Formats: sequence, structure tokens, C-alpha cells
Amino acid sequence: MPGWIWIPLVLGAAGAQTVRNAAQRSLTASAGTLPATFVRFFYGLPFAIAGYLIVVTAAGAPRPEANAAFIAWVALGAIAQLVATAFLLAAMEHRSFIVAVAYSKTELVQIVVYSIVLLGETVSMGSLIAIALATVGVLLLSVKAADERGRGWRSWLSPAAFLGLASGACFALSAVGYRGATRMVTDVSAPVVGTYAVVWGQAMQSALLGAYLLWRDRKGLEQVLVQWRTSTLAGAMGALASMGWLTAFAMRSAADVRTVGLVEVLYGYAVSRRFFRERVSGRELTGILLVAAGIVVISALQR
Repeated sequence: MPGWIWIPLVLGAAGAQTVRNAAQRSLTASAGTLPATFVRFFYGLPFAIAGYLIVVTAAGAPRPEANAAFIAWVALGAIAQLVATAFLLAAMEHRSFIVAVAYSKTELVQIVVYSIVLLGETVSMGSLIAIALATVGVLLLSVKAADERGRGWRSWLSPAAFLGLASGACFALSAVGYRGATRMVTDVSAPVVGTYAVVWGQAMQSALLGAYLLWRDRKGLEQVLVQWRTSTLAGAMGALASMGWLTAFAMRSAADVRTVGLVEVLYGYAVSRRFFRERVSGRELTGILLVAAGIVVISALQR
């Protein structure tokens, strides 16, 4: 498999994730934040299993065997991803679609720290430059709207800021957790171990959140079952996104993968304008361009 193939995988995963976010957002108003989060995992699990079986059959490879370290890393990634998704959807209730996504992308800086501390990975100077460009872009996107801009740094004390930053922190832990899991299974191709980890992760997430909703929010659970068409779309796109992300994690560091994954902000801009009719300011557009510059730098560094 070509070494550069992780880039189109990430671009496709980010696109699927954008569709999933939009579908989940439409469910949040009627079902609630946690039930809308649940559809990503429960409705996505059958697609993840099918994807894994297709990849294993096509590769003609033996099925990988989970070990204790793999399960522990997957559990970290799965639980952190579950919490991160809930925070992201909650942030979208306070700010526009595109800006909520931008807040969550503060994960980049945190991924670097987690990767060094937990995985012992190093980050190149080129990657740091790309991350710096993208992070400045995210900060520009995350400033409060014009009518509240006078608050300056206090805008970061808003509920949307806290929710978005918390989402970014959990997404960073999730990325590092899944990256760690893919390193625990050796002698298996990246697509096989990536899709295998997705199945494990989504099974854990479906069980944990499903049990909680049965206990605390049966009405919300009923809503996502009634709205099965939108839920199925969100689940299918979520599974496709996860398979792309985790396959890329098996090939490249979490920091590089997530930097290219910031293309999701550009996709989110298009969704924000086209479907939600939300206006984007000149400052936000500058931030989007800086994010794009960071993606270009990372892609150019691919050897």
C-alpha cells in the first residue's frame, strides 16, 4: 500500500464526518444531545462490522487477535470519543455549526502533548509549523461574533468555548488511544487493524451509552429509533469516517492525521453556508485559509 494513501483516506473520513455531524445536529433538537450521540455508534456498528469483513476477505489475511493492551487503548479511544461527540453536539447548540467544529479542533496542540507523553512519538519541525498555522486559524474561527467581540478574552469563558475545548481535549485523547491500539496488533495491514479497532470501539460505545439511555432517557432513545432514516445516515457516515481515521492512524502519527483532518473545517464551512444558511465573517474566512495552509504543509511533508 502506497505510503501517501493515508491522505485521501483522511480527506474522505473528514467528508463523511461532516455529513454525520450535520445529521446528528438535526437529531439533537428532537431527541437530545446524548441520544443523537448514540446513533453514531449504534447505527454505525453494523456498517463497521460489514466494512471489517469486506477488508479481511479482500486482503485474504487472518483475523487479528485482541490482546489486553489493544483492548485498553481501544477503551481509552472509544470512551474519549463518546464524551467528545457529546460535548461537540452541545457546543453546536450555542454556536454555529462551523464555529463549534472549529472549537473542537483545538485538539491539535493537545494531541502533540499526549503523543509525546503516552506514545513516546516525536513531532517534526514541519509538522509543528503546520499545527501552528492551523491552530491560529482555529483561534480566529473561535472568537465570538461581532456583537460580543468587545469581551475579548472573556469570550473564551462562554459555555460554547468550554464545551468546544472539552470536546477537543477528548478528541485528542481518543486519537492517541486509537493510534496506540493500532500499534498493539502487529503483522496485520493498516486497513485490517483499523477496521478491527473500529468494531471494538463502536461495540463498547453502543453498550455503554445504550445502557445509560435505557436507564436515564428512554424518550430520547425512542426518538432516534423513530427517526431511523436520519439515524442510519449518521451511523453509516460515522462508521465510514472512523474506518478512514483508524486506518490512517495505523500508518501515520495522530498529529499528522488530525492536521490533514482539519479539512473538515472547510467542509463544515460549505455545510454551514449551504444547508444551515449561516453567515461566515471575513475573520472566520481568514481562519479557514490558515487551516488550509496547515493541511497543505503536512501534505507536502509526506515522504
